[in-house]
Amino acid sequence: MTSIFLRSLIYNVLFYVLLVGWLIAAIPTFVMRRSAIMTLARIWSRQNTWLLRVVCNVKVEFRGVEKIPKGPLVVASKHQSMWETFALLQVLEHPLYILKRELTRIPFFGWYLIKAEMISVDRSAGGRALLKMVRQASEEVRNGRQLIIFPEGTRRPPGAPPDYKPGVAQLYASCRTNCLPVALNSGLFWPRRTFMRYPGTLVVEFLDLLPPGLPRDEFLTRISTVIEEATARLVEAGQREQQQLFGRVPNSASANA
Repeated sequence: MTSIFLRSLIYNVLFYVLLVGWLIAAIPTFVMRRSAIMTLARIWSRQNTWLLRVVCNVKVEFRGVEKIPKGPLVVASKHQSMWETFALLQVLEHPLYILKRELTRIPFFGWYLIKAEMISVDRSAGGRALLKMVRQASEEVRNGRQLIIFPEGTRRPPGAPPDYKPGVAQLYASCRTNCLPVALNSGLFWPRRTFMRYPGTLVVEFLDLLPPGLPRDEFLTRISTVIEEATARLVEAGQREQQQLFGRVPNSASANA
């Protein structure tokens, strides 16, 4: 475990050094089109995935990428780690995130979020702000962007009971487009509440599209069922791999993820 600790420490230092470097290098994009900052964001995301493999021996597999359609899309992803918040940038042409407004106030980082035309929400403003967010999101999706949402709202440890919020059904209904479910097992390798990064194969799997127009209750049932079943399969495979590597599943990669 000492080796994993040192590798994790090195990776986290490099992660933030790389982030600061790109924040400085991206300054010229303030006078360019949105596509410029998104191109740099994809490069940064790929570099971090490469570093994760080289430094921490975490291999990443994207499965089912051929199922991602062009144009308007709602992407509903399982959320176990901070990793997927930037890793999905690699495979989507015009990604769109909904994020809390406080993030846009961070110097440089927040300014780039504004430049990338992400949607910020003042969660203290109540229902009116949420309705405005839904309208903005649906307009952006109709203009060809891919809205990335995490239906449970926050990171959930591998194996935790699912907690899907009704807001995802509201966004799906308003956007009136296909929904792409995404399963993953990132919490086993990039847990929350710790800087440890555990070796193994991190898998992101894009599942079959759900068509537009489903009743909200049916949509919520189907999206949670397909994501949870696929996620359970990926987590089980990841845990078997960890058993082979360590003789057990590391405690901080499961209980604290």
